[in-house]
Amino acid sequence: MGYINLSNEQVNISNGEVLFEESGHKFIWLGWDESDIKGGFVQVNQYLIISNGKGTLLDPGGVHVFPKVVANVSRYIDLNDIKNIFYTHQDPDVSSGIAMWLSITNANVYISKLWVRFLPHFGITDVSRIIPIEDNGGKIDSFEAIPAHFMHSPGQHVLYDPASKILFSGDIGAAVFGSKTYLFVENFDSHVSLMEGFHKRYMASNAVCKNFVNRIRKYDINMIAPQHGAIFKKEEAKTFLSWLESLRCGSDIIDEISR
Repeated sequence: MGYINLSNEQVNISNGEVLFEESGHKFIWLGWDESDIKGGFVQVNQYLIISNGKGTLLDPGGVHVFPKVVANVSRYIDLNDIKNIFYTHQDPDVSSGIAMWLSITNANVYISKLWVRFLPHFGITDVSRIIPIEDNGGKIDSFEAIPAHFMHSPGQHVLYDPASKILFSGDIGAAVFGSKTYLFVENFDSHVSLMEGFHKRYMASNAVCKNFVNRIRKYDINMIAPQHGAIFKKEEAKTFLSWLESLRCGSDIIDEISR
């Protein structure tokens, strides 16, 4: 298999790292700026898949990270070769840079049909390149958009890349770092404390979590790559899914939230 750089000691935090490379197919983590975390900003991960010379961007983010993401994407591929931009959902840290990405690429944008009419509020005047994803998901080239509704957005999808067997999970699996950061989860038990608060408050219910986990277990997954926090390798990914399907969250704990 083509997995590389799986030790935290080898990771280039600023420039990103190739997570998988084989036969002209790459799955790339695009790095982060640790000063953002120290400055109190929400830490975000962006990813790029290159297949047969064409690029697919995953949740490329908002205005704040746009210059960094453009610079790192350009290290791997010409911007003219970005074919697709995939958004898991509508949050500003995910999609508020959409007008700028449309202005510098020729890419089509894929997002749940529930959010297409809201995108002009991010400055888009031409929605001709916005392609709505139906509630039941669908194919984007060789990738699969998988429904993940109410995890946490009512219109949300995740993306599975069958070549690398990496699942891009958006906010599912997100962690909120403190002073210590790392790219790969190597101690799940200690990592839970960075995920638990977010998932309890933002995910809709245990029933929704179970529905998602049952759907995802049909896929052969070697990594789960979330938009915030650290990446789960194969065994940690299995542990995470088991943790998630038993989590009480959202409406399960509404009395605790609003008391």
